[in-house]
Amino acid sequence: MTSSAFLPAPPKTRPLGKSGLTVSGLSWGMWRFKGNDVAAAAALVDAALSSGITLFDTADIYGPDNGEAFGASEALLGKVFAGNKGLRGKMVLATKGGIVIGTPYDSSAAYLTSAIDASLTRLGVEHVDLWQIHRPDVLTHPQEIARTLEDAHKAGKIGAIGVSNFTAAQIDALAHFLTVPLASTQPEYSALTLGPLVSGELDQAMRLGIAVMAWSPLGGGRIADPRSERERAVATALKKVADQYGVSVTAAAFSWIMAHPANPIPIVGSQTPARIREAADAYKVKWTRADWYAVLTASREEPLP
Repeated sequence: MTSSAFLPAPPKTRPLGKSGLTVSGLSWGMWRFKGNDVAAAAALVDAALSSGITLFDTADIYGPDNGEAFGASEALLGKVFAGNKGLRGKMVLATKGGIVIGTPYDSSAAYLTSAIDASLTRLGVEHVDLWQIHRPDVLTHPQEIARTLEDAHKAGKIGAIGVSNFTAAQIDALAHFLTVPLASTQPEYSALTLGPLVSGELDQAMRLGIAVMAWSPLGGGRIADPRSERERAVATALKKVADQYGVSVTAAAFSWIMAHPANPIPIVGSQTPARIREAADAYKVKWTRADWYAVLTASREEPLP
């Protein structure tokens, strides 16, 4: 006998930790936001906003992976802002820093201070709502990081403070030294990448009141285009539910992430307006425990205990 009761529907808006900010249940990420066509770039931003997405996530390192300069994605968004002065106020703007090509990580006070200032210049703004350390620098004491980010917060340069790719222990260490509540963590998380579910990071987020932003929520595209037996099994379990609600497998994959009680926020990475708008179909899906666990079991490739 299985329970047919539905899990609570994911909220369309939610608090960004204890920052006082309210954000959408989906985010739009700009890793592949590139090029010189400002009108096309503005159309992508509009597609996200028109879909109810208010949380926009970029980073200073976004550029080189696209064959462009360091900071190119931020600079392009800055051009979009310059062309539409009212646009900035419609979103919660997040960016990241701390990755240094060839180093590879630097969270020292001097570097983080310069990185924040450089991001503000490229974006053409005086303040970002959420600033995140992109990767942990184990050579910088978390107390130094905390004081640096608090100084930027006091100066009005950044609002909320977040981290990306930190372990649960690293999150605890930084949170211990911060007087400003840590607002968010950004792990890789999908129906194919279960790390935060088993590492204790989602449990920690619920305990501390930290928002979770899930990057690569489609498993690097493998959910939409499965190749292995495991990937096909996960896609099949997602499709079963997607078909019930007339949505795509990708929308079901987003909703599967959002169904967890930590209310993780999938970061939609598509750079196609129609696909960005399609992501909002995730709110149409309802999950029973049996269907949700069927996806998890397929991903684990073994029955739950």
